[in-house]
Amino acid sequence: MSESTGASLDEVLSVLEAWNLIVVSNRQPYRHTYDKDDEIVVDRPAGGLTAGLDPAVQQTDGTWVAWGDGDADREASDDDNTVRVPPEDPAYTLKRVWLSESDVADYYYGFSNRVLWPLCHSLEEKVTFENRHWERYREVNRKFADSVVDTIDTDSAVETADSDVIGERVDGHTVVWFQDYHFGLAPQFVRESIGDEALLSQFWHIPWPEREVFRDCPHGAELLRGLLANDLLGLHIPAYCANFLDCVSTMLPEAAVDWEEWTVSLADADHQTHVRAFPMGVDTERIAEHAAAPDEGFWERFRADYGIPDDQQVAVGIDRLDYTKGIPERLAAIEHILEAHPNWRGEFTYVQKATPSRTEIPEYRELGRQVDRDIERINKRFGTDEWQPIIEIDDYLTEEALYGLCRYSDLAIVSSLADGMNLVALEYVSAQIDRNGVLLLSERAGADELLGDAAVSIDPTDTETFASRLDLALSMPDEERHRRMTALRSAVATTNIQSWMAEVFESTLTLDQSADTTTDVRTR
Repeated sequence: MSESTGASLDEVLSVLEAWNLIVVSNRQPYRHTYDKDDEIVVDRPAGGLTAGLDPAVQQTDGTWVAWGDGDADREASDDDNTVRVPPEDPAYTLKRVWLSESDVADYYYGFSNRVLWPLCHSLEEKVTFENRHWERYREVNRKFADSVVDTIDTDSAVETADSDVIGERVDGHTVVWFQDYHFGLAPQFVRESIGDEALLSQFWHIPWPEREVFRDCPHGAELLRGLLANDLLGLHIPAYCANFLDCVSTMLPEAAVDWEEWTVSLADADHQTHVRAFPMGVDTERIAEHAAAPDEGFWERFRADYGIPDDQQVAVGIDRLDYTKGIPERLAAIEHILEAHPNWRGEFTYVQKATPSRTEIPEYRELGRQVDRDIERINKRFGTDEWQPIIEIDDYLTEEALYGLCRYSDLAIVSSLADGMNLVALEYVSAQIDRNGVLLLSERAGADELLGDAAVSIDPTDTETFASRLDLALSMPDEERHRRMTALRSAVATTNIQSWMAEVFESTLTLDQSADTTTDVRTR
């Protein structure tokens, strides 16, 4: 397998400026809506992947293809369904794909999130398959692919007509970067339309399960072929790459897998698919700035607002309300430690910040009800007039308040039953600028490979051991906390979102053997 040169993101983007970059995602980076006065306003990216990618697409003057879900998106877009963004200083093109309510119900809530999501997290019992969901998934993937092809054709026409553009860009060289499990078929549809006119790359942001799980996926072989239309397929950690290659080798007889180079060749294809691990990071500097921003009285006010006594430790959990996050298992461990170690009663408070997610899906609504029942039971069982063991925060928290909470909390609990990476763990560490906190991290999260040595590892399904690890974290001496958090912060700083993008882009560009521009990346 080829190794990255370690080029910086700026160095890689300076090379990528000579290419046509097309990013494809379900979620759009800018959303137009109407305010209460029927004026059009713009929602901007607020953290995560979209905020991290946005500067890169701006620098390269690329195109971002995404679902236009804002109620004013059509009015803000031109006849080609495009709008230049950001609005105050346009730097790239946002091209919108329009989806009907039934598209969203079947493609997004249906096949994407009731088949692929639970299956890839090895929670087969949560899978609900309906054939119409699969058919709509195919149709929507085709819509996105057509939009990509249209963008490539348009860019080619501009290059032909404008000699200045030809001088700046490499004629005919396009990189298409698909994001996540929503687009398992789109790369193949694009490849069938344009052949080798573009380099196709995809990052799969969730786990890839073992073959014993994935072989139960309806239309699994077709999904594998769709993904193998990419020149590069990225996943978070090597174990997911190995699982993917294992699925290919056992489910596609026409595929030749090179286990040393981690490549796949299909009998009827003219390209190889390179499978690589790219552990995703977060914007550590931005998070640290937000964590440092609140004034000196922030933490005292926060405690007072939410009824957290001053003289006790605070544990925090920040999650989407998703059954993969292990929230009921976490609450069970908290109940167990309060039962088995009564010395902790009144000595620590657990703060749960859970954001409702995919409430259109019955399993998610039931999870919300279960979490509410568990919290109510635990508080009733152990709480007093002066202290409640669990505080549930439903309020919206600004980034400063959220990362301030991470900074001042004594420990964070990440108890995922399965997770591609779990960026909350990395965000907590990034916000720990005083290095006083402890991270309890599920060994089933991809982040465990990066952070497991310095975090307190847990198995979320083993309630008794989970509780004992929580006891260990709460009892940990300050010197040990500082040593562990220093090591965690060092790991997170070297695997941030900028280095992740640089490595993905560099690996994609170096697959093109005909373009001299790739040499620039390797030799800088």
